Amino acid sequence: MEQLKECILNSKKIVVKIGSNVISAEDGTVDRNVLYNIVEQVNSLIDMGKQVMVVSSGAGVCGVGAINRWNRRGDLNYKQAFCAIGQVELMMAYKEYFADYDVHVAQILLTRDDFNDHHRTLNIRNTLFTLIDEGVVPIINENDSVCVEEIKIGDNDTLAALTAILWNADLMIILSDIDGVFDKDPKNSDDASLIEAVDNAEELISSISIGEKSSFGTGGIRTKIEAAARVNKFGIPMILLNGTKHDIIRDSTRGEGRGTLFLGTIGK
Repeated sequence: MEQLKECILNSKKIVVKIGSNVISAEDGTVDRNVLYNIVEQVNSLIDMGKQVMVVSSGAGVCGVGAINRWNRRGDLNYKQAFCAIGQVELMMAYKEYFADYDVHVAQILLTRDDFNDHHRTLNIRNTLFTLIDEGVVPIINENDSVCVEEIKIGDNDTLAALTAILWNADLMIILSDIDGVFDKDPKNSDDASLIEAVDNAEELISSISIGEKSSFGTGGIRTKIEAAARVNKFGIPMILLNGTKHDIIRDSTRGEGRGTLFLGTIGK
């Protein structure tokens, strides 16, 4: 798809959001081969002169992989404990994989209050700009271990959108476990067609069947379309790609990728 290629090549500042289902193996642990391939692709973008921030889910999945004897208990305290353990595992993986390319990473954990307080927002922005200027890749996640409903952002699609807007990004890429947005649920309809380009994300939300959230993620296709609508209002396009497919970002830069482009024409 030439549109995906042009959008990526013409963007300097890119936010890449990685969903839990992208890096989750079938047993609920982390698929490190997929994660490493994503790191490879982010480094490829950096080699192309891009600046990249990563918004990464997966702390809970990493926690399950580290201590599976808790057997994914549903109690909130256990969920938060899983995330506390898993965040360390997740950052260790990013640190190790990016180190192969002599790239440093930094951890940023945020809550909704951080975006609602002017001073905190300014501090976040200054920190992010400093890291990027020094060639460090920020790895951003919600602070799940302390989040309760009052301060919870809700899902990392929204967090990625807020980050892209704060940074004034040129592009947001969401890596999920689906090829893009379809006019029907592809799991239930053989004749479902991929929607390659979307001019109005808000209209799309109400016009198609959007399905349910997945087992390891906190969002679903609705949150991705809503994130697109949010960043499009600031003139930032968004691309939804299947991150489980090897080299999907690199393929897209060659015009060989398959996904949905949400055009960021509003506000331009």
